[in-house]
Amino acid sequence: MEDFTLLKNQLCFAVYETASEFNKLYTSALQPYCLTYPQYLVLLALWEKDGVTVKDLGEKLSLGTGTLTPMLTRMEANGWLRKERSKADERRVYIHLETKALEEKQAITKTISKKIQSCHIELEEYEQLMERLNHLHSKLKNENNIIN
Repeated sequence: MEDFTLLKNQLCFAVYETASEFNKLYTSALQPYCLTYPQYLVLLALWEKDGVTVKDLGEKLSLGTGTLTPMLTRMEANGWLRKERSKADERRVYIHLETKALEEKQAITKTISKKIQSCHIELEEYEQLMERLNHLHSKLKNENNIIN
């Protein structure tokens, strides 16, 4: 490899730039639904498992309560979900999908799928990218756990 110190040779910068392009792609796809990319991630997590605590949702998405709570409040105001405080333990707040989120799921996922396909990413390439990125994420996470 040529000079490692060049910006164009930095893996972190390539990931950063790619994430930025993904954000733009998802922003345009989600705009008709008045959703942000992080809100879409919330919906994805809840479509997998509805009725989770704010704490569990934050852990799944790697988001702190300071970021997650205002986002959930906005999503609740827009009819995507509802928050329910536990009767057994008032410190626990459960998040449940509203009908709107269930009814719009197919349309949203179809819109996202079309946007991904418009980038000419074939299924095999998509699967390979997912495998490689998950492997990289695991390596970085293990290293960061060793440091901490």
